[in-house]
Amino acid sequence: MHANGRAGSVLMLPAPRAAFRHAFPIVVEAVLGPLALFYLVLVLAGFRGALIAALSWSYVALGRRLFKHERVSMLLLLGTILITARTVIAFVTGSSFVYFAQPTAGTFLISLVLFGSAIIGRPFTQRFAHDFCPMDPAIMRRPLVRRFFIRISFLWATVLMVNAGLVFWLLISSSLRSFVLERSAVTYGLTAVAIFFSVTRFVATMRRDDIRVEWASSKALVAP
Repeated sequence: MHANGRAGSVLMLPAPRAAFRHAFPIVVEAVLGPLALFYLVLVLAGFRGALIAALSWSYVALGRRLFKHERVSMLLLLGTILITARTVIAFVTGSSFVYFAQPTAGTFLISLVLFGSAIIGRPFTQRFAHDFCPMDPAIMRRPLVRRFFIRISFLWATVLMVNAGLVFWLLISSSLRSFVLERSAVTYGLTAVAIFFSVTRFVATMRRDDIRVEWASSKALVAP
């Protein structure tokens, strides 16, 4: 990255294909793997078996990382903690509704936090963006960039609230097997649209601020 906040700077971002190759195994390990195993065992052995299978996947993935002294992604760590709490509560209550209602309620609360952070002018999306793609503080302080992150916080808050509403409606209106698939389609579809809009709007904002955005070669390695 070469941008330093001055007009005419160049901001170098990772190639989308390289970033995807880096992120996909992490998403499979932390999200898609336990979800697919949960659905498979749900069909074959019922709800409680599916709970144990999904939880076991997360613990095996985490244990493998620790045993091989590999970096544990934040997505895997948080996912394991959350699925542990959800599984314990689901076993105590015996309710699939409670199991799936917990993350839906969490999504709604996160959307409120994003709304609040945008209203007070301290958007959380700016911190998240820096975690995934560190940028020079001078760029982050530019007024146009700060306005972008405030607007994008409203976007993500709206997307999360819509997602929570749709998922809750599916939860109370669909069968358990259908809900698992429908929830995934809704959540990943809305997330993909929000990511696409966020990236394209960020590039457009940089250009309006006279900072050119360039993408690294697709063969370039993405830092772990």
